[in-house]
Amino acid sequence: MLPLKIFVGVKQRRYAIIREVCETKKLPSVLVTESCSVHTLNSDNNKRRMNDAKILGDVERYYSEKIEFHGATACGVDWNSPDSQRLRFVQLLKLTDHSQPFTINDYGCGYGALADYLKGEGYAFQYCGFDISPRMIAKGVELHAGMQEVTFVSREQDLSEADYTVASGMFNVKLQASSTEWESYMLRTLEAISRLSKRGFAFNVLTKYSDPEFLRPDLYYADPLFFFDYCKTKFSRFVSLIHDYPLYEFTILVRKQ
Repeated sequence: MLPLKIFVGVKQRRYAIIREVCETKKLPSVLVTESCSVHTLNSDNNKRRMNDAKILGDVERYYSEKIEFHGATACGVDWNSPDSQRLRFVQLLKLTDHSQPFTINDYGCGYGALADYLKGEGYAFQYCGFDISPRMIAKGVELHAGMQEVTFVSREQDLSEADYTVASGMFNVKLQASSTEWESYMLRTLEAISRLSKRGFAFNVLTKYSDPEFLRPDLYYADPLFFFDYCKTKFSRFVSLIHDYPLYEFTILVRKQ
């Protein structure tokens, strides 16, 4: 039996492994371990992508049916009323600095009601709305054809970095996904939203402190303390949790500067 030096390059690192190889030509255990780890990681990533695709496909169909049936209304984006829709905008826009113009991404924009609210309140802004529902995007483009400060995209990769990103209502409807699957998807989405946001981002989600008799199995009810801690440790020291307005939800503001 002869000693054999094997040099393995993994991600720009080199490992020198010196050991005796038996007559059966058995591979060193470290190579087997590393190979299995890479295979497991790739397999997990593939499963995650497939799961996300199914989740998003179900959600896209759900909201496309809503806008088809109710039109460009609060009900068309699954809100109970225009008043509750505006109240959510008020909370989310506490993130922004009203004293100067800003750019804003609306992640899960529906038909672009936030753009109308910003215009009506006299904000100086450039708005880009993103939604996975083609019907939502088509309606948004139709309704805002004359607004130069408003654009829409149907692919996440077409979004540019903006001063702020907001996500209103997009984390509520999990449909057939388990709470664990939905939470995992939500955390990955928050990372994407953070990357799109120079100055900060905000989102809302239903609260686990909702009245038990009104809970629905197709909706996701989040722990506000968990998401406050997650955003505080993951994204910024400057995080606000708003849970004092009369809806069964909370809003989190993450300021980066």
